[in-house]
Amino acid sequence: MTSDTEFSDEDHGDSHRSLHSHLTTGTCDSDEDICTEIVLPDSPHRTPEPDDFFYQVLSVEQIVQHQRNIIDEVNNVLNLSPQVTRIILNHFKWDKERLFENYFESSPQEFFQRAHVVNPFEKKSELDLPSTSKTICTSSCSSQKFCGICLSPCNELKGVGCGHNFCAACWKQYLANKTCSEGLANTIACPSANCDILVDYVSFLKLADDPEVIERYQQLITNTFVECNTLMRWCPAPNCTCAIKANCVEARPVLCKCGHQFCFGCGENWHEPVSCSWHKKWMKKCLDDSETSNWIAQNTKECPKCNVTIEKDGGCNHMVCKNPACRYDFCWVCLGSWEPHGSSWYSCNRFDEEEAKQARLAQQRYRSSMARYLHYYNRYMNHMQSMKMENKLYANVQAKIDDMQEEMSWIEVQFLREGVDVLCQCRSTLMYSYVFAFYLGNNNQKIIFEDNQRDMEMATEKISECLEREITVKNLYEVKQKVLDLSHYCQKRRNVLLCHVREGYEKDWWEFIEDTAT
Repeated sequence: MTSDTEFSDEDHGDSHRSLHSHLTTGTCDSDEDICTEIVLPDSPHRTPEPDDFFYQVLSVEQIVQHQRNIIDEVNNVLNLSPQVTRIILNHFKWDKERLFENYFESSPQEFFQRAHVVNPFEKKSELDLPSTSKTICTSSCSSQKFCGICLSPCNELKGVGCGHNFCAACWKQYLANKTCSEGLANTIACPSANCDILVDYVSFLKLADDPEVIERYQQLITNTFVECNTLMRWCPAPNCTCAIKANCVEARPVLCKCGHQFCFGCGENWHEPVSCSWHKKWMKKCLDDSETSNWIAQNTKECPKCNVTIEKDGGCNHMVCKNPACRYDFCWVCLGSWEPHGSSWYSCNRFDEEEAKQARLAQQRYRSSMARYLHYYNRYMNHMQSMKMENKLYANVQAKIDDMQEEMSWIEVQFLREGVDVLCQCRSTLMYSYVFAFYLGNNNQKIIFEDNQRDMEMATEKISECLEREITVKNLYEVKQKVLDLSHYCQKRRNVLLCHVREGYEKDWWEFIEDTAT
């Protein structure tokens, strides 16, 4: 088969972490049990045994080779050219089983027409004409030919086997525009009007004739291959060119060679204990509501009649709703109708009227819902900011390790780095625990969860303070045991919280509620 041009993978240096290619799950009955990572409940495909989940990290070269392997497997059955097979596989989202099923259930004409390629078997049967047996066809004869795009005379026109031929300059410009300007690769069709035959890989390389355009084209077809494959996902870390290939789609943590850990189910940072669906809703809500909710809570009230949010822009407490359909007069202080206030408006002596009571209750419900959201949002953001700042501890720890090289061996001071790892891991879990709690309905299990959350938070703050303030080069020996004990305790409290969440998922303890704030 014709080989594809491969890419060189970006060097990640010595910061690569070892690949954890097999993850397990479990529950615990006591504080001493250690649990591994969870399968969150809303992943689209579940395997019979969670322990069967495994994955591998692929470089760009390995992705290209994986494409070739799939093409070879299909060609062993269908005996087609590699470039035609590539187009057909892309049409079926690189699903071999679906491709074979459609191929053997359809007529050849219908099958290739749906994939937008010229039927290769028809070409072989038409008197074996050379011009129709090649992917790139050249039309040259004694009579003058004209390009179908620029209408210029040309002795050598080229096409993709569909019978529509154009000059080399027009092909080059057309392919460059489709690839670099429109970002297309696998869906570039013949330039002729009403022709849906696609330009195959080999034809593109010959017709484009521009290294930059070809490089962009190769990037796009690789991106499309990964995005079409439900069992593959690009690493979302900046400047990382690796992809993760798993054996099934699960909401599981995967670790790339660049050191970034993310959820294979949704592609976001690993967010245990909250599930992918609730995490997605939370992220959308934060983008829409966070700053707005803070400002609204502090500066506005709602009209008692139409519930439009109103900002007070003067000192007078006599408010007139500017909603054209409302125009209600009310008191800013008590939210009651302005009419009975009279000259004693400032004392709000009519506050106990039923109308004022109902307005106040409605606003209290709204403000209570908003206050609940801000409670969880502020704690979520606090742990996020702490985690960002504590990532700087790695540099400080490395400096202390370097200073201690003459007095202690390298292995003896690794407890510092491990302590920072535990701290950042706990911060991440605490951050997402507030998202989990925000959507959690009130029951006895939520009380237990919040108790575990409190204990973990206290332990995390202790190790954070110890690592940031107490450790110096001089007292490193003295605080070593304290750091080890705190690291162990933090990890223990984290496991208790996560195991309780996992057990709740398995036994259906959790009652989730939709957000009621608007």
